[in-house]
Amino acid sequence: MTGKMRPAMRRDELVEEAAGLGRRFATRAAKFDSEAGFPYEDFADLRDARFLGLCVPTEYGGLGASFADYCRVSNELGRHAPATALTFNMHCVTMLLVGQIAADLHWSAAELVTLQARRAHLYAGVVERGSLHAQPFSEGNAPGATAGIQTVAEPVDGGFLVTGRKIFASLSEAADLHNIVALSPGDDRVRFLGVPAGADGLRIEGDWDPVGMRATLSRNLVFDRVFVPQENEWLPPGGFDQAATRWPHFYLTLSFTYVGLMRGVLDATQEYVLRSGRQAHPIKQHGWAELQVIYEQARALQHAVVDEAGTDPAPDSLRRAWAAMVAVMEGAPQMASLALRVGGGRALLKPEPLERLFRDARCGATMLPWSVEVCLERLGRAGLVEGTEAPA
Repeated sequence: MTGKMRPAMRRDELVEEAAGLGRRFATRAAKFDSEAGFPYEDFADLRDARFLGLCVPTEYGGLGASFADYCRVSNELGRHAPATALTFNMHCVTMLLVGQIAADLHWSAAELVTLQARRAHLYAGVVERGSLHAQPFSEGNAPGATAGIQTVAEPVDGGFLVTGRKIFASLSEAADLHNIVALSPGDDRVRFLGVPAGADGLRIEGDWDPVGMRATLSRNLVFDRVFVPQENEWLPPGGFDQAATRWPHFYLTLSFTYVGLMRGVLDATQEYVLRSGRQAHPIKQHGWAELQVIYEQARALQHAVVDEAGTDPAPDSLRRAWAAMVAVMEGAPQMASLALRVGGGRALLKPEPLERLFRDARCGATMLPWSVEVCLERLGRAGLVEGTEAPA
């Protein structure tokens, strides 16, 4: 532990702080989108506000936000700057995996000693040195959380040599550590390792010019026998497997940004219609009403699911989680499209935020491991086909 324990901030205080940060981020969002450049200024503000320690427990010097607290904070950040919120998510989920989520899992006495040492090392880097973490898991081989991993972590003296490739690696040029999943030869337990940025054998490849979420800077990472020190194995071997099967709600976190984006669509639509002087038009009012209904349904379902998240969820809880993912990731582009119709043709023009939000909203449905297709496939089988409840 760091010895710098602070009282945890209340949820409303955290959300209020996030709102202030988000309003500042919003002034820069169009620039980062246009350039497809990383929002370094936003992350400097997050660091100055101690928000890199948002989900670090207070006994390690962090702000002590829980999974449910983080959901609301991410909603607020996504309301103002979706791409910044989505990249910040990669950092926060590692903090939660090693903290709150790991605390709910089963460990032997020896594993618990190891976990406590790794927590202290990880959190000290964040709290004391401002380290920024990415979490590039995707390899494009299979939709399952622990399936299709071809990245190899070869055990050597003092650590591992990592060889493989990760795609859509958000924060590719900005992170201090890239936290990956890999397998060691002859061992089917997933390893969760922090690869130092700039390490010998690590390359960043590929262009980055996507339709939306352009400021995430999600290029590809290639590892060619990259050394990872032993102390950067953030969970004991097999710990990630446990999290994926016993605490699967952590895969919801990508959708937290998108509920925020949906609120941002509401904000931008209201501002645009009022500015245009067409608020008394019945067609505009009907569209505005529809937008509110879509948003409130998705937000309510997400928060209900997040508030029941925990270890070993019942089948009904898992089904609600998949349904929430679909409601959000399909609801966001539905809302953004409707908002353009409500706004009219000029809402399509830059620098109107609705144009950017429309493009950002299109990206969520494809994000693995709980993409809309995956969740719908599971929901279609749930209750009808035996064995559907496997969460990973």
